Amino acid sequence: MTSEIDELDARLIALLRDEPRLGLMEASRRLGVARGTVQARLAKLEDRGVIRGHGPEVDPGRLGYHVLAFVFLQIAQGRLKEAVAVLEATPECLEATATSGPSDLLCRIVARDTEHLQEIVNRLLSNNAIRRSTSYIALSQPIAYRTAPLVDVAWRA
Repeated sequence: MTSEIDELDARLIALLRDEPRLGLMEASRRLGVARGTVQARLAKLEDRGVIRGHGPEVDPGRLGYHVLAFVFLQIAQGRLKEAVAVLEATPECLEATATSGPSDLLCRIVARDTEHLQEIVNRLLSNNAIRRSTSYIALSQPIAYRTAPLVDVAWRA
């Protein structure tokens, strides 16, 4: 199996991860390659979906959403699209992933407090497309979402 990135791609990703506002000229200087090379590599990584964005990372806790919960949802047969529409209309739902096993979706949901989390879950369950929920409240985050170690080994694969 060949890697989807090479060493230069990995170095470019690491540089932009550490300094997202870095310009193309400065990136090319630090990487020791032409500006056009950096621009072409970046475009290729974006086109292939390896790099998905350059926006600021937002900390929900700093916006007043101090509770993070992982909510498993069981969906009524054949009503996944309807359930997804409900989740898309719920701003506190940061992401939803289809899963195997007894639950159909795993959702990352933030709330101001546990009472607010209960309101969100109740709102979700008020739609007949969502049959059941199981919530797990995060207590701490010993390892924050990260991709750096993966990028570091991906080009060597």
